[in-house]
Parts: sequence; C-alpha cells; structure tokens
Amino acid sequence: MPEKRPIAICPAAELPPGERRIVDLGDGRSIGVFNVHGKYYALRNLCPHAGAELCRGLITGMNETSEVGEFRWGREGEILRCPWHGWEFDILTGRSVFNPNQVRVATYETAVVESFETDVDETGMVTVMI
Repeated sequence: MPEKRPIAICPAAELPPGERRIVDLGDGRSIGVFNVHGKYYALRNLCPHAGAELCRGLITGMNETSEVGEFRWGREGEILRCPWHGWEFDILTGRSVFNPNQVRVATYETAVVESFETDVDETGMVTVMI
C-alpha cells in the first residue's frame, strides 16, 4: 500500500465551524472537508447509493429518541444529507444513518498543520492524508 501524502486544503481560518470545502484531488476523486464544532472531517464526495456529489448536500442534525414516544433534535451539524435521494451520513464516521454497519462513504484522516515560519499565518493549514 502506498504511503499516504498530505494534501493542503486551506488555511484553518478559512474553514470556520459549520462550513465545508470541496476539493478535486486531481486523480478522479473529490472530497469534502467539514469543520464540525471545531474539528475537521473529510469524506469522499460520492454517494454510494447513486453516485451523487454527496458533499454538496444539506448539513443538518437528526431526531434522537429520549423517552418512549418522544424525540429530541440532536447532532446538529453532524449529519450530511445526499442532495439526490436524501440518504443521510454521519460526517464524523462516514457511516449511513439508516444502516451504519453496511453502508458508508470513504473517510480521510485530517489535521491542522501549524506553521512556525514567522511570515506565515500561525492559525495553521487544514490538510487531508490521501
């Protein structure tokens, strides 16, 4: 297996919480990089159901059970809904909401690489390991 290489996405300051950046990797793959509550996650921009650009979908939350017959809204900003057919995926894991053990989208390791050069913004650069 080839060694993973870091791909610089953007300065961290340009990807605030709740935002995403979609990037073409130049090898036929496209990924979406998401800032969810201050942490970065990367997903392949391809819905496993019908091939839609998944990462262009709505970022939302989901109903969670609490008491019998009651539901509460939770996980705001952590769920990605496919723009074509509404399939939902957990941005944090890539697993589908409806069948998490069998349906998922590829995920990639992310990091914020800090720069220590004096003429570079010290907020760092968001990178993805490909």
